[in-house]
Amino acid sequence: MAENKNQPTSVSVLDYINAVEHQKRKSDALKLYAIFNSIMPEPAVLWGDSLIGYGSYHYKYDSGREGDFFLTGFAPRKQNLSVYIIPGFEQLSDLLNKLGKYKTGVSCLYINKLEDINLNILEKLIIESVNYMRENYENKV
Repeated sequence: MAENKNQPTSVSVLDYINAVEHQKRKSDALKLYAIFNSIMPEPAVLWGDSLIGYGSYHYKYDSGREGDFFLTGFAPRKQNLSVYIIPGFEQLSDLLNKLGKYKTGVSCLYINKLEDINLNILEKLIIESVNYMRENYENKV
């Protein structure tokens, strides 16, 4: 069975962020790094070559596939900042309505720049997401 391609690495998260070429994206990533560090007790870890993750949990699908992934995190992408809200957004609609300008994927919150959103609401989204994950995944690593 194939392993998740995004595994934790020993690469320095700050070195990775400081190597981001787009200056605005780098500045926003440093702000997100500070926000996540203030919320999460676990240290930031670079997963794969571009995902900054905090904490971890073990998942197992009905198909039998299983693995480990981070509880929350972000990635400074060329097009936007991706914030990982792993359980998705269904239970977070009240907060999303107050967030500002964003797009979503299944478990990704896409933000063009931090000025487009309310950072206090973003913090609440991250906290709610992590609380949900901690409550619903007993087999944390």
